[in-house]
Amino acid sequence: MGVVLGRDHVRIEGTAKVTGAALYSSDGSRAEEAGRLAHAALVTSAVAKGRIIGFDQSAAEAMPGLLGLFTHRDFAGSVAPVAHLMAGGYANSSHRPLYSDAVAYAGQIVALVVAETVETAAAAAASVRVTYEEEPASAGFDAPGAETVRLADLKPHHEDIRTGDAAAAFAASLHRIEARYETPTQHHNPIELFTTRCAWDGDTLTVHEPTRFVGAVQHGLAAQLGLDPARVRVVSGLIGGHFGSKFALSQHTALVALAAKRLGRPVSLVPTRRQCFTIANYRPETRHDIRLGADAEGRLTALVHEAEVVTSRFDPFAMEGADVTGSLYACPAIRTEERATRVDRNTPGPMRAPPEVPYLFALESAMDEMAWQLGLDPIELRRRNDTATDPVSGKPFTSRPLIACFEAGARAFGWERRLPQPGALRDGPWRIGLGCAASVRPVKIAAATIRVRLAADGSVEVAAAHHEIGNGITTLLAMGTAEWLGVPVERVSVHLGDTDLPPAGISGGSSTTTSLMSALSIACAQVRDTRAVARAGEPVEVVAEFVPKGSKPDALQALRAGHIGLTLPDDALSWAFGAQFAEVHVHAETGEIRVPRLTGAFAAGRVLNPLTALSQLKGGMIWGLGSALLEETVLDGAAYRNPDLAEYLVPTSADVEAVEALIVPDPDERVNPLGVKGLGELGIIGVNAAIANAVFHATGRRQRRLPIRIEDMLA
Repeated sequence: MGVVLGRDHVRIEGTAKVTGAALYSSDGSRAEEAGRLAHAALVTSAVAKGRIIGFDQSAAEAMPGLLGLFTHRDFAGSVAPVAHLMAGGYANSSHRPLYSDAVAYAGQIVALVVAETVETAAAAAASVRVTYEEEPASAGFDAPGAETVRLADLKPHHEDIRTGDAAAAFAASLHRIEARYETPTQHHNPIELFTTRCAWDGDTLTVHEPTRFVGAVQHGLAAQLGLDPARVRVVSGLIGGHFGSKFALSQHTALVALAAKRLGRPVSLVPTRRQCFTIANYRPETRHDIRLGADAEGRLTALVHEAEVVTSRFDPFAMEGADVTGSLYACPAIRTEERATRVDRNTPGPMRAPPEVPYLFALESAMDEMAWQLGLDPIELRRRNDTATDPVSGKPFTSRPLIACFEAGARAFGWERRLPQPGALRDGPWRIGLGCAASVRPVKIAAATIRVRLAADGSVEVAAAHHEIGNGITTLLAMGTAEWLGVPVERVSVHLGDTDLPPAGISGGSSTTTSLMSALSIACAQVRDTRAVARAGEPVEVVAEFVPKGSKPDALQALRAGHIGLTLPDDALSWAFGAQFAEVHVHAETGEIRVPRLTGAFAAGRVLNPLTALSQLKGGMIWGLGSALLEETVLDGAAYRNPDLAEYLVPTSADVEAVEALIVPDPDERVNPLGVKGLGELGIIGVNAAIANAVFHATGRRQRRLPIRIEDMLA
């Protein structure tokens, strides 16, 4: 077949998706066809903290077709506790709704209604009246009652950075930048909602749910309900977007399973979009105090990054990111401190490029401020502070094409037309600004297993309990199999998203390609070896195991038990790199902000399918535009006030004009056997800073809080 990997290939499942033939978790089933499927709806809390005094269920109970109305009075004690996935457990939140009369946050599930039809369930849920004894709630930073703790005290493995005497170095620096940068709460808004469908066959439970870790749902649900994990099957076929949500075991899954058990019927829950703002995770607000010092030549002499993020009262979860900002540039004196503020809200979680998006916004904005103070081109400042080794640990980077990305991006973008003075570029009433920022993402990899079957007719089946989230892994697996076994891509079928298949971990951290393709290469080699000694035409089947270098000895056992196991190399820093460029137009009279051009140049090791890679990168860049100018979840007290797509703003076609992504060669033989780094999250990182820096170049106004809106231009 020759070379397949490294060439463009359309998505195998693409036609089914665009024609509407693709099936998702909440789509039809045999139970629905038989008329047995019941439908659930949620009642959520209208207060942020307190206790439930009582329910008025009379209107709901009078509705024809109501099958059940379940509250804590029905389910208390029925769901065992399970820890957060990143604290050794399985769940996206350890909070258990319907466990007691306590209310921990606004939007908490307080009742589950089941009826014959979707319409009846929704109407019945809307008619339930709940009486509360309300208590004062803490919403965010500096709120009365909020508790701020050091991450090192909240998370045992966390270590703040101390290299040199950063305070003294900053005080002695010739040039200094000291500023606070802030990012808001943001919510995932995937087109596919957080659905669940549960059905029992005796003591065996089958769950159809969009998730990026079927193993965690299987083992977590078994632990919650006191089942043998072998009696729980989780199916997650095509996923209509998650970007960090659909994280692990959801809070509502056990409730739907219990309702299905009690009613003796399959039950399907399709929550409303407004409810998805509180029954799933979100990106929490962050704030960053940055102090940069530099000498007369622009070489950094001090870097201090103090960061604070919001989290819930009940989970030790907080995204940490100063390890990246502390290691990005050469600097002899570095200090970081990360803190978490615990408030009365649901547990946050990963949102594509979880720490890098807010943390790099702060550092890359500060770097731009330093460049202006020094009178240096922002790219030149980064060039002078480039480094082949980590300034914290002294370890080498496996490759370091950051400046190559800036050079390639600058050529494509036309950076040479930039004038140094803010506001110097004009087009009638429009002030034009050009900005840039770095994009970096540590490479992660995990243990995985995969099955490859070569049939007598030459067709091949590939199977793993991983997930097609829209990233194109189905196509990559078929392409890799075609190249390594010498068969046409069309003769390869790929099966994913089912706990009946060999376990393959979480789809996250840009680790899917690095992990699964490494496992596939081993499996195909084993098939070739077996075929060489087998009788002609004899079918061949292998189940291969991949354990990356640096993994814990029990990596495969942890994988099979549904635990997260992402690994970073311990002998060097393996990062993917990029450079983001933005052209911004700001109207001098109205303050309207437009972004006519985004250009990004990215180096992420070996790229296996340029077509899908560029699609992911462009999508990330567009989402980065949303992060800079549009996305913000508005808090009123401790409740979200814009939980819908009418008032929660996301980029549309009208907001995006020209978006160009370039792939910069990055041969890296040290990162892993395939030289793959993963790039799913790289495209969004740095876009917000590039746009903010461009706004300053256009207007002379420095914007340190996101999103940047018209009112910021008119203030």
